Amino acid sequence: MITLKSAREIGLMRSSAQILKIVLLELEKNVRDGISTKELDDIAESVIRDHKALPSFKNYHGFPASICTSINEEVVHGIPSKDRVLKNGDIISVDVGVKFEGYHSDAARTWAVGNISEKAKKLIEVTEASFFKGIDIIKPGSRLGDLSSTIQDYVEKHNFSVVRDFVGHGIGSNLHEEPQIPNFGTKNTGSILENGMTLAIEPMVNAGTWKVRILENNWTVVTQDNALSAHYENTVAIIEGNVEVLT
Repeated sequence: MITLKSAREIGLMRSSAQILKIVLLELEKNVRDGISTKELDDIAESVIRDHKALPSFKNYHGFPASICTSINEEVVHGIPSKDRVLKNGDIISVDVGVKFEGYHSDAARTWAVGNISEKAKKLIEVTEASFFKGIDIIKPGSRLGDLSSTIQDYVEKHNFSVVRDFVGHGIGSNLHEEPQIPNFGTKNTGSILENGMTLAIEPMVNAGTWKVRILENNWTVVTQDNALSAHYENTVAIIEGNVEVLT
């Protein structure tokens, strides 16, 4: 069941998102050649707790860290480690969740480590742009399929592919709520978008095939052909017919 949020609830989510934005800015400053993903995780957790909030991901279904750090062909759910050290030419997708006064926010970014290939730059740019193309069509009365198909069409126009096994989601007092939000679909299908809906929209885009597999740690998702993958996510709210990007 999709839960529509009150102005008070959206206000709490906005506060959570403000903290998350600070976390992302701090992480982006620290992404560099030679830093470990465990160091990034420590930075994120410290900032979150300094703001009297909690990391949404830590111990969620047993996930062992506060952020997900997915490098190069890793799509999502990469586990931070002192042994995973970033190097020049990598791209890293960082996914962060913050819980503040009972309400969650969720966002992801993909960043370059030093000098990256032109194809990697294009992949990051298209992934981010696909999110904004998608939310451009959101208004009360439009449908989830309109959002999903807009993202898919934009990505595929640039000869990339959208991951199909993992999707965006509703968000609020729970990290994952209804509805599921695929990044592929058909116009004029799916749930009608209404005022009060709060959504985590997150295109996951691969340079090669859309097909993925899960590593033996039962968390980290990688592209089946080992091609690069990028991830861009924001928490949004539909308010009086408009979309507010909270994160």
